[in-house]
Amino acid sequence: MASKTLALLGCVVVLVTASGCAGTATRGVSLRPDGSPGPEECPAESRKVMNYLRMFVGESAWVQLDANQTSVRPITLYDGNIESVLEEDLGLLEAPARLYGRVWTGGPQVAIRYYAAQPMNGGEQIPICAVARLGLGQLRKRAESKPGTAILDVPRAGVYTVNEFR
Repeated sequence: MASKTLALLGCVVVLVTASGCAGTATRGVSLRPDGSPGPEECPAESRKVMNYLRMFVGESAWVQLDANQTSVRPITLYDGNIESVLEEDLGLLEAPARLYGRVWTGGPQVAIRYYAAQPMNGGEQIPICAVARLGLGQLRKRAESKPGTAILDVPRAGVYTVNEFR
């Protein structure tokens, strides 16, 4: 427990000295012809913090996709910002925690990228790079989804740390 607290304290120091902000990473993402997001680099500060918190590429945990629709089936996601709830520890980031990111519904399945995490046991937001994934096409939108929305059968997905968004 003490090592996790020290690690989170170290991240706060990194954030205070960092010149960028995790929120700025969500702007300017190019879109593919189908409306899904194009490639995007993970900022160096995010990679540094994730390494410090032992959130190595491929680390994963379960997440409730929308904090406002926990345990609801089906759920409706909208283009734009999203707040999710981490259900399991991810590296040294203890669950529950909030994950903040962006949703794109333009492609055949929803795309969710996370740029920041907020520990719920105190501390500052930390920059991360992670994506929501779920096998067997379970993040595929229902046919009745209107433009700008994605109706999904499942309220949960895996969240995976990445070193770049593809």
